[in-house]
Amino acid sequence: MSIVSPFPSSRIRSEGFSRSALQARKRAVVKTLCYRLVMVVITDFVAWVVVGGLGDAVNIGLAANVVKTGTDYVYERTWDHISWCLSTPA
Repeated sequence: MSIVSPFPSSRIRSEGFSRSALQARKRAVVKTLCYRLVMVVITDFVAWVVVGGLGDAVNIGLAANVVKTGTDYVYERTWDHISWCLSTPA
């Protein structure tokens, strides 16, 4: 009997798929950009509610998310080099 994990990354490892370092970097970039796009929309909305001006809200949202995008990418790449709680193939 096989246990199926709800987490896609563990399914990828258990099904024998592997990725190169370049694929890992590309994947981290795409994940980061998609996530940050959602966060820009949320930050802009909250800033618009708080400050009342759409222009100011967009400036706040973009500035905050440019910084957060870079830090998120570095964070993801750092965790790619940490083997904590990862099992090795048998």
